[in-house]
Amino acid sequence: MSKPPRLTLPSDARAYLLATARGEFAVHEAGAPVRGTALLVPGYTGSKEDFVGMLEPLAAAGYRVVAVDGRGQYESPGPREESAYTLEELARDVLAQAGALRAAGPLHLLGHSLGGLVVRTAVVRDPAPFASLALLSTGPGAVCQDQRGRTKLLVAALEAMGDDMPAIWAAMRAQDPRDAVPDSPEMLEFLRGRWLATVPEQLIGTGRALISEPDRIEDLVRAAPELPKLVLSGVSDPVWPVSAMDDMARRLGAGRVVIPGTEHSPNAEEPAATAAALAAFWDASAR
Repeated sequence: MSKPPRLTLPSDARAYLLATARGEFAVHEAGAPVRGTALLVPGYTGSKEDFVGMLEPLAAAGYRVVAVDGRGQYESPGPREESAYTLEELARDVLAQAGALRAAGPLHLLGHSLGGLVVRTAVVRDPAPFASLALLSTGPGAVCQDQRGRTKLLVAALEAMGDDMPAIWAAMRAQDPRDAVPDSPEMLEFLRGRWLATVPEQLIGTGRALISEPDRIEDLVRAAPELPKLVLSGVSDPVWPVSAMDDMARRLGAGRVVIPGTEHSPNAEEPAATAAALAAFWDASAR
């Protein structure tokens, strides 16, 4: 579960509901599109807040940055039907969000973790709206074996107890390592509130995708052979092996960046360094 580096937005950022042809989505937006616009899609159990540390540096680099909650995720509404949360449905949402942003310049797309599977599905469906694709801490297919087991357990708990999200939250927190650094009361309140606000069927449907998604790298290459691509990750990752991301970048003909001192969430762990790598990639993509 990603933890934002902080909970306050930069002074020049704003939170609002983005109206699209597929409904409204809660977003955080900062900056003006001097050099382009970036749409940031979060991962499993995450939210737009996971990108809060990158808003200010990316805005300072000349980008309009829009971080979004997917349907049924935290502050975006969603139905209580698992069929609404397939990768194809979520990809259609990303394309609708891209259309609603009406970017005057280049529109860059980034997905973190599960969000990477969502955005690549969107690009396979229609690469035309996008000037580049960045995949952050995501792999070519399903998550690693150990993470697959953990996700199966969570999906089973949600299927059995999805109407009692507080009980599942308490059970999850009881599994925290005894030597883990305790969260602040404010962060605990946010994390719990985000969990309770997320639609159970969203977590079930996207959890199933993480467990079963096939390798679709060749589909992505065929759909968007000329689209500039970047694969970013931490030095280590418990969800997809870093070696798998190295190989994915090679197969995509993509740039490759490893953010020092980070694991699965460079966007939250070292947001300034991650933002700098993205801005450099986007600048080069526009040339």
